[in-house]
Amino acid sequence: MSPPAPILVWFRNDLRLDDHPALFHAAASGAPVIPVYLHTPRTRSRWTRGGASRWWLHYALEDLHQQLTTLGSPLVLRSGTDTEALLTELMQETGAKQIFWNRRYEPDWVELDTQLKQALPAKSFPGTVLREPGTVSTQTGNPYKVFTPYYRACTKLGPPPEPLPPPSHLQPPESPVASDALSDWHLLPGLNWDTGMQEAWNPTLQGAEDRLEDFLDEAAGLYKDKRDFPDIVGTSRMSPWLHVGQISPRRIWHECDALQQTRGGGDGIEAYTRQLVWRDFATQMLFHFPHTDTDPLQEKYAAFPWNTDPKGLKAWQKGLTGYPIVDAGMRELWTTGWMHNRVRMIVASFLVKDLLISWREGADWFWDTLVDADLANNTFGWQWAGGCGADAAPYFRIFNPVRQSEKFDAKGGYIRKWVPELRSLSEKEIHAPWEMSCPPENYPSPIVDHRAARDRALEALSTLTV
Repeated sequence: MSPPAPILVWFRNDLRLDDHPALFHAAASGAPVIPVYLHTPRTRSRWTRGGASRWWLHYALEDLHQQLTTLGSPLVLRSGTDTEALLTELMQETGAKQIFWNRRYEPDWVELDTQLKQALPAKSFPGTVLREPGTVSTQTGNPYKVFTPYYRACTKLGPPPEPLPPPSHLQPPESPVASDALSDWHLLPGLNWDTGMQEAWNPTLQGAEDRLEDFLDEAAGLYKDKRDFPDIVGTSRMSPWLHVGQISPRRIWHECDALQQTRGGGDGIEAYTRQLVWRDFATQMLFHFPHTDTDPLQEKYAAFPWNTDPKGLKAWQKGLTGYPIVDAGMRELWTTGWMHNRVRMIVASFLVKDLLISWREGADWFWDTLVDADLANNTFGWQWAGGCGADAAPYFRIFNPVRQSEKFDAKGGYIRKWVPELRSLSEKEIHAPWEMSCPPENYPSPIVDHRAARDRALEALSTLTV
């Protein structure tokens, strides 16, 4: 009897061994397994990876290659412009008869996967969400557009599926498969701007497990009370590892549940697992409304009179708006590739409502600078801030950056860390330094008056047809 033909396992945003349905079922078949990652920047999409996300991807692939080599079948890297051609070529080279992958839900990926399934012998499996889009719907069969009833519906379904174990061994193909060198993909920056990210992150599986362990040991029980304060580590900071799939949301959910069962976690654990469901909600919104990566969900906002302000946009990007909490957030982002979630809301409100610059500009900047630049969550968050998406904050709810700063960074610790020009200011002065009798000379004055900007934003809103 001839040996079974190899199976290609195509890794995408699931760069891990455990809770990986495609890998699990390929290994369980007893056939040789050929793990593959394709680098195919697609010109038909503007959502090719940004610089910070490429930096993380380099190290994640390096780490995954080492893990797979230990199991017996190293990761094969191939690059090109035509995904179908690359997969076909690999099948011909290796004699593989099937391709397994885990599903993705972004519009371009759904379209691509549909085309590939018509051309190739492919089998797909549930992807990196707690529950797949379409499995949670209203009584009329429609997707939820408001989070709270979506969350209640998910809760009634019980726990998400248990994570699958990693394979203990992979049967390699008879002959080694040619692979690109990761360094040839030039994912790392040519200029040395990534020092802060190197210091802030360990973009490996070990980094993910260490961070999750620290969070569960120290912060999870206090998450509900501390998650809004950027000067302390009150959040999990797991989003970059979740973004590339080095760790599964199902694994995190069940580890949180186990903690709750053994030690208790109070409202903090539930508040945190609720955010994992929020992540799913964003994914299913983009899946059901694929136009929202570029256009507002609420159609009336398509006519919103956005302001064209290159100077203001640049000041926001560089953290030179004159509003300390905004500038601290933007500088944290540029240095580390990440920003605290409360501050993300503050800087987004400032761009969209104080400067009246389109949420699309903010989404583009975050896409390029975030190590956790997930399309569904980035889109959802910016449309939420702009008041034009699902479950969005009403447009007339405009964050006052000074009040937000006083409430969530009362002692100014976060501002002092990221805006060193203001370190010597008192707790009272640091939130609005322009009100001092002698404002700091090395820090800019506000580029816009918040009160006037708020009035301008509400006036612009009034032009829309309700």
